[in-house]
Amino acid sequence: MRAANVVPADEMGMRAESHPALIVRGMIGRVRVLLVEDDVRMAAALRRGLHAEGIVADVATDGDEALRRARAGGFDVVVLDVMLPVVDGFETCRRLRADGVWVPIIMLTARDAVEDRVRGLDSGADDYLTKPFSLAELLARLRALVRRGPIERPTVLEVGDLRLDPAARQVWRGDVEIELSAREFALFETFMRRPGQVLSHGQLLDAAWDLGYEHRSNVVEVYIRYLREKIDRPFKATSLETVRGMGYRLRKDGGVSAPTPPHGTEPP
Repeated sequence: MRAANVVPADEMGMRAESHPALIVRGMIGRVRVLLVEDDVRMAAALRRGLHAEGIVADVATDGDEALRRARAGGFDVVVLDVMLPVVDGFETCRRLRADGVWVPIIMLTARDAVEDRVRGLDSGADDYLTKPFSLAELLARLRALVRRGPIERPTVLEVGDLRLDPAARQVWRGDVEIELSAREFALFETFMRRPGQVLSHGQLLDAAWDLGYEHRSNVVEVYIRYLREKIDRPFKATSLETVRGMGYRLRKDGGVSAPTPPHGTEPP
């Protein structure tokens, strides 16, 4: 995608002291937002505020309508209320990500409990804003999301036939669920987020252990062995490779088969 250009404020009939940096012209023109809000007054107020900044804002009033419109594409950001009729915001977000819709999503809610924020982010949202909020803050967050654009961030990580759900804390190879301890899960998640990359002893320690562990400890080697016993050996697979003098890596194909290891690696 080409780098976006900022449209001068006077081209949009905006005052110079407004937010000209928000009006981004890329390949499809000005920013277009899908606003999902069932409160008619709130939706109208937000739409007016966004229009005043030159943003095209389409409104959906429930989760089903939001799913249909977001799947059709054409939006730069989805502003998604949590408390929706038919399908709530959490489930709407989860379904969009499961369908491969990676448009940035910012969730709006009056629920400020940490558990709700975690649930929203784990369902695939990019940002979370608690009501009441200022329009200026919403605009700032929209600017950040528009600059970043859509990035694939699956809620369930998949490498070959290996799958890991960070929110549910579950792991599968194929259709078989694999039980991992908390430490094994943290270590394996680190590999699943970086398939094909060689991760050093120090990187793995930092990812799964606190500073109480000394880097000369063999704890990483011990837990790599534990993982291999659970995710590889029962399936006659080879997914975790030792790269001599460098560290370990998870094969990009998930180790579905167990071929002869390439030069510089050791079998488990």
